[in-house]
Amino acid sequence: VMTVWRPEQRIRAIVIGITIRDGRILAVDVENDAGAIKGVRPPGGAIEFGETREAALRREFREELNTEVDILGPWTVVENIYEHEGQKGHEFVFAAAIRLADETLYRREEISVMDDVPTRARWLSLDALRSGKTLLFPDGLGKLLDGPEET
Repeated sequence: VMTVWRPEQRIRAIVIGITIRDGRILAVDVENDAGAIKGVRPPGGAIEFGETREAALRREFREELNTEVDILGPWTVVENIYEHEGQKGHEFVFAAAIRLADETLYRREEISVMDDVPTRARWLSLDALRSGKTLLFPDGLGKLLDGPEET
């Protein structure tokens, strides 16, 4: 059964964790309704009411990748107004460089992600993302990739 996702019609606050190893970033596939990959994004998700961004990031990584994380540096905020399958979305994205506590994840080519829609995370070349061959979401994140230190 195909699960159809649409952006909520409100401003959302989300967190993403940026982890880079050997010139590659951990990113989750973003699919269109037909199941084709239209781009990728770092793992993360919504900040719940009353939850700090730090707590949200740790919870999302526990839920989606079954690992704890260390937050390594300052937060960056990107405002993301986008369109998905004809519906507009609007979010403020809090991004932080992180280290995964489960070291085995750094050695796996593909990792199953337990999300609203089950998907996968992969280690993707930063050079390929910078070239635009694969779209990186949210918009504006690309310019941050030169910043985080490798973990």
